[in-house]
Amino acid sequence: MQYDKIARSYKAQSVQTASPGKLVLMLFDGCLRFTTAARRAFEEEEFTKKNEDINNNLIRAQNIVTELQASLDMSVPGDLPGTLYRLYDYVMHNLQQANLNKELKPIDEADKVINELREAWAEMLTQNPEDTASGDQQSGSLSLRA
Repeated sequence: MQYDKIARSYKAQSVQTASPGKLVLMLFDGCLRFTTAARRAFEEEEFTKKNEDINNNLIRAQNIVTELQASLDMSVPGDLPGTLYRLYDYVMHNLQQANLNKELKPIDEADKVINELREAWAEMLTQNPEDTASGDQQSGSLSLRA
């Protein structure tokens, strides 16, 4: 029990002290973690538990994609914000279809996009180390500028 409390405290602290760039990476990782859990739920024998676990994990993944989409800074010039917005729409559609039809293929499609975005984001962070430092975080909002 004590270990669980320590783990929650550590996780909360890491989120509170993470830079905006790291937070985006954590969101990608969270989305992938929930789609993996949904994928595992397909193996559940008991029908009700299977559907409940698939639904709950896909809803959590959708909530993360919604947060990523809402965090986009659409005032950034160029095509990137609009392209990301549409990619997140595509991911959201696939997660909804996977949940509605209880199919794995749309989860695979969503994961493919999220994995590619996550890898690109991680690469950007390694090439721009100033984005990984815990800089000015007064506003508490997340602005996704690439």
